[in-house]
Amino acid sequence: MITFLLSLLTLLVAYFIYGRLVERIFDIDTTRETPALTKNDGVDYMPLPTWRIFMIQFLNIAGLGPIFGAILGALYGPSAFLWIVFGSIFAGSVHDYFSGMLSLRHGGASIPEVVGHYMGNGIRQFMRLFSVILLLLVGVVFVLGPAKILTGLSGNVASFKALDTFDLWVILIFVYYIAATILPIDKIIGKIYPLFGAVLLIMALGLFFAMIAYGAPIPELTTTTIRNQHSQPDHFLYPMLFITIACGAISGFHSTQSPMMARCLTNESQGRPVFFGAMITEGAVALIWAAAAMSFFGGIESLNSAMAENGNNAAWAVQIICNSWLGKIGGALAILGVVACPITSGDTAFRSARLIIADVTKLNQKAISLRLVITLPLFAVAWWVTRLEFGTIWRYFGFSNQLLATLVLWTAAIYLRHQHKNFWIAFLPAIFMSAVCTTYILIAPEGFKLGTRIAYPIGIIVAVSLSLVFFLKSARTQKSGT
Repeated sequence: MITFLLSLLTLLVAYFIYGRLVERIFDIDTTRETPALTKNDGVDYMPLPTWRIFMIQFLNIAGLGPIFGAILGALYGPSAFLWIVFGSIFAGSVHDYFSGMLSLRHGGASIPEVVGHYMGNGIRQFMRLFSVILLLLVGVVFVLGPAKILTGLSGNVASFKALDTFDLWVILIFVYYIAATILPIDKIIGKIYPLFGAVLLIMALGLFFAMIAYGAPIPELTTTTIRNQHSQPDHFLYPMLFITIACGAISGFHSTQSPMMARCLTNESQGRPVFFGAMITEGAVALIWAAAAMSFFGGIESLNSAMAENGNNAAWAVQIICNSWLGKIGGALAILGVVACPITSGDTAFRSARLIIADVTKLNQKAISLRLVITLPLFAVAWWVTRLEFGTIWRYFGFSNQLLATLVLWTAAIYLRHQHKNFWIAFLPAIFMSAVCTTYILIAPEGFKLGTRIAYPIGIIVAVSLSLVFFLKSARTQKSGT
């Protein structure tokens, strides 16, 4: 348990020390008027109190990511602790902070517009399409998962010949999504997100104290345990772990959510608690769930066996852990969590997609009719995507998610380099994630299925090449004075 407790302490200390360093490097201006004040439209641009923005941002970026991802990451052993801690501090928090603060500095612009400003129009066009596709996949993933669980809980309740129970739940969730996508942010999201965010935190705190009370045998990180302990030989520690645990360490999806909250900040000083702080909090939640999974089943080997017998279903693990350690209340929280949390990530995914499309088309979103012009076709496409096989959607979502995070980190590095600031805080994680994404797509079943002897060197070569391009272009930019 020492490794686990030290990991939690490291995250806490990092918020105050590294968070302040990142804030100082960015150089906030507390006198600058924010988009919430200069563009207040009562729909998307709207001042909100810091605590409410934090809770919305936390639930936006969290959902089930730091739970399911952490449980699946725990299959690799205590090495997962290292990735959660260092990933959250040096990659995820930096990524989330700059995606939010650069959006703030650019009038609340969505992430494709921010990235395009620093990386060129070609990348802007790519990011517009790529981000909308990713958000569409996120929304669909977080429709299908809850719909399957609700179908199992409710049984055959549909009475329509052409409509089964599963489709009925999908439609009902879509109806909620449409409302959350088009209504002002304070009407639904601003009211229920703090509540569900609190549920997610209470569930994590309950598990933390349960592990303390039961003296849970959480594995320690030693020279013998820092290795790949996954039962399937083709699940390599590198890069699979770094794709599996995304939301608990670094996730590109977060960069699509941060601009939404950037439109609600009233002062740049709110950036550190909202963006950096929410990511650190999510890392703590991921640590708790990884530790719970490793200890509840009696070790990594037993965890692998139990998960394999149940189809690697993380929702099953959540329910059995909560029922056993937290009793009836825990069971209720588990069901609420695995149903409500993904839904409350899916709705903001569609809302972010609407905002990105609005930025591209220059459609003012103050009128509800113009919001529907974007929203209804978006959901029509989403309905078609729900007809595809879930496993295929999930695999491509995982890779796309981390690729987006990598692009945002490179954007932050370019911005800092142009501003003659310490660009290393974004540059180093950008190099690492470039190697991870390249290696993954070369190895993965949905990729090129190459061996590690080929994939590892190519991943390094790509990362080094991108680094050289970064320095060469930066030198040219500085020489030309632009």
